[in-house]
Amino acid sequence: MEVKIGVQHANRELVIESGESADKVEKAVTTALSDADGVLVLSDSRGRKVMVPVSKLAYVELGGGAVGQVGFRS
Repeated sequence: MEVKIGVQHANRELVIESGESADKVEKAVTTALSDADGVLVLSDSRGRKVMVPVSKLAYVELGGGAVGQVGFRS
């Protein structure tokens, strides 16, 4: 599942491909947001971790992405 994380004062968003379900990622975000000094920690499908302080989060977008589409569509 694709997760996009917007960070305040950053030109680009963080995009990770997570092997977790949408419910697990949503729970991790909700848990991190419950503490004003918390840190959102997510792992991608390769085992790397992304850590973002909650005070710098702008948004978190959960989605499946467009898998398997190649070429032009009309």
